[in-house]
Amino acid sequence: MVLALLTVAGMAAAMGLRNAVHCVLALTLGFVGIAALYLQLGAQFVGLAQIMVYVGAVAILAVFAIMMTHNPESANSPVFSSQWIMGCIVAAAVFAVLARAIYSTAAFTQVLPPQPEATVHQVGDSLMHRYVLPLEIMGLLLTAALIGAVVIAMDRREEMK
Repeated sequence: MVLALLTVAGMAAAMGLRNAVHCVLALTLGFVGIAALYLQLGAQFVGLAQIMVYVGAVAILAVFAIMMTHNPESANSPVFSSQWIMGCIVAAAVFAVLARAIYSTAAFTQVLPPQPEATVHQVGDSLMHRYVLPLEIMGLLLTAALIGAVVIAMDRREEMK
């Protein structure tokens, strides 16, 4: 229950805070809460991947993007638009339709066979032995894309001067 409250509080704060950096930090708190819920449910790989990808990469990237593109005029904008009540009604209607659709499906009442258990050790062993070549190629492609993005950003910065 504490983890659920932590997750919901972090996500709600991410939607309601005015400072963009504080919103990203609250979003990170929500991501940590989701990862803790995964770990508590016994899904170690998904929980650790949540921490590495979302907390370790996406949240940090968002913080750097906000810091690099800081716009002081956005702090004076109103928190709610004039149509916030209509937005809440539409969100509640979409939630009701999706909840009804999920509840009425046959998969909701169907008993699933037990899933095979895969441990983090087995996944890591497969990545380092069976799929090492695709993993290395993916790492090289991501590194080349990052270097290309830096070169393009440097060229644009020089053109602006």
